[in-house]
Amino acid sequence: MSEAEVGVFVQRLRGLMNEIAAFPAPTIAAMDGYALGGGLELALACDLRVAASSAVMGLIETTRGLLPGAGGTQRLPRCLGVALAKELIFTGRRLSGTQAQALGLVNHAVAQNEEGSAAYLRARELAQEILPQAPIAVRLGKVAIDRGMEVDIASGMAIEGMCYAQNIPTRDRREGMAAFREKRPPRFVGE
Repeated sequence: MSEAEVGVFVQRLRGLMNEIAAFPAPTIAAMDGYALGGGLELALACDLRVAASSAVMGLIETTRGLLPGAGGTQRLPRCLGVALAKELIFTGRRLSGTQAQALGLVNHAVAQNEEGSAAYLRARELAQEILPQAPIAVRLGKVAIDRGMEVDIASGMAIEGMCYAQNIPTRDRREGMAAFREKRPPRFVGE
């Protein structure tokens, strides 16, 4: 690609990553093999990450004369802290799924299976845990966390308060409280 084409490509890629990050429902990345450079940036755009213990990941762009351009320099520090994010980006270090979990980069690291789909299967299990929860509360929880992380604590608390206020009149909140009182599982409908 020419320099102009690279600029356009990276802008479009950054837009895609931002759309994934802003998706209203939880997103889960499953890494069963390699997630290097843009592959890891894609995973970082997701809310949750699951990796096979044998997966290999890293923001390796500096080893190629580049820098992460699709959101990695902004999302990695939020996962790991600034100093560790700088170390991983500056060195281009590759991590296994097990190492990534120890650092907090992935939520779960699982032993790979013969089919090569262990992370995918664990990601599906995680999605199945989220699925029965109140969809509006989950969506608003995501908003409160994502927006609250961008501002100071007082502003973050105000954002949380606004999200909570939006949840109060929902049918699902009333159902959740009734189910708790009646000692039965709730039946959420997304209203």
